[in-house]
Amino acid sequence: MAVRQNFYSARFAVGMTVDFAARATPTVSAASYRSQNHAQRFGNGQCGLFVRKALQAGGADFHGSYPPTGKEFGPALEMLGFHEITVQDPAHFHFQEGDVMVMEPHKGSTAGHVAAYNGKYWISDFIQTDFWAGPDYRTEKPHYAVYRY
Repeated sequence: MAVRQNFYSARFAVGMTVDFAARATPTVSAASYRSQNHAQRFGNGQCGLFVRKALQAGGADFHGSYPPTGKEFGPALEMLGFHEITVQDPAHFHFQEGDVMVMEPHKGSTAGHVAAYNGKYWISDFIQTDFWAGPDYRTEKPHYAVYRY
């Protein structure tokens, strides 16, 4: 599958490449990532939409029912063939390209977060600086689950 403009690529299974949306970003592949200077610095509350579209671009079929918020992606990922893996400490874990994290909301949020790993960065509707999707998540470290295909 060709990588489309403004998308990041990640492999979810042998032979299945998924395009990860990162708006206003040059065309890249997971193997040759360019500077993130053109990417959005912060998300705009559309993590679920971007991750869902990326999965669909890779052939995922949600059967017309989409998780309404980031925190609700776990069952949908399992339906697609992903399984939850144990991650004790995200700062010292070796994530693999295609891993997807689902996070409970921080105080002041209700939606939670979902992002996928492209082999170098966690990406949703923005490119994250680390596993945590911003300062509130980084400070509070809410419950999370990581899924692998």
